[in-house]
Amino acid sequence: MIAYATLNDSELTSLLRDGDTSAFAQIFNKYKNLLLSHVCKKIQDREEAKDIVQEVFTTLWTKRAQINPSTNLGGYLMMAVRHKVLDLIGHKEVQSRYFVSLSAFASQQENHTDHRARKNQLQSIIDQEIASLPPKMQEIFLMSRTENLSHKEIAENLGISEQTVSTQIKRALKVLRLRLGLVLYLIMLLKL
Repeated sequence: MIAYATLNDSELTSLLRDGDTSAFAQIFNKYKNLLLSHVCKKIQDREEAKDIVQEVFTTLWTKRAQINPSTNLGGYLMMAVRHKVLDLIGHKEVQSRYFVSLSAFASQQENHTDHRARKNQLQSIIDQEIASLPPKMQEIFLMSRTENLSHKEIAENLGISEQTVSTQIKRALKVLRLRLGLVLYLIMLLKL
């Protein structure tokens, strides 16, 4: 019977290469706490550190035939956990950037949609207020604002004076400012 605890790393590695599970268990017991401690210092998460150490030992077993018995086993295992830690950190950075990007995109879409909805809501309110103006005032105001006609052109089209057109537009704007000012104030108050 072999006293595994008395064997050096080179002898344990030779036995490991041959598939000796007791040699593997001896290597595991010899290095697991050192590796776990090292990984915990790097990532500050004991459960993830345990997973990394377990992955390293699983890889050691599956690739045992490729290990050179003269290899510094402790150095080999430390390098393996270092690579696993770097992979984990890299993966978390990529994941973090992805979530930040996704969150920014969602926020941008939400703001764009919210802005469009508010614009449509405000346009609807403005249209209702214009529709509630007296018919002649509404007609003059719409000719000025939607058809972009000058006061002179409106006066000629309707057979009234430019002064009447100007007065009607001023009154329409005054009425709309009063009505919409209150409506906009209430909308802003309700959004808060």
